[in-house]
Amino acid sequence: MSLSLPSKKAFWDVSFETLDFEKSSLFIMQKVFNYGSWSDQVAILKYYGIDRIKKEIVHASYLRKPVLSFLCVIMDLQKTDFTCYTKQQLNPIPWAY
Repeated sequence: MSLSLPSKKAFWDVSFETLDFEKSSLFIMQKVFNYGSWSDQVAILKYYGIDRIKKEIVHASYLRKPVLSFLCVIMDLQKTDFTCYTKQQLNPIPWAY
């Protein structure tokens, strides 16, 4: 099967060539949704499929606030479904800048 992979843009801090797209799927999803381009996001949606992403992305350790809101809309989820959101609520920062 010949599916397009995301660009290297979101992977500036790791060796893209050594990534295992099966074993590191959640890591890849987090990186692409947080730092990738729109075409990168479309590429992983096609590569993994919406069902797999929906099942795995809720376990993400970090998602930017706009990304979290976007994923809630396209995946029909609530913010409280995400591990990163519930952890953030348990550990609020002492003040907002």
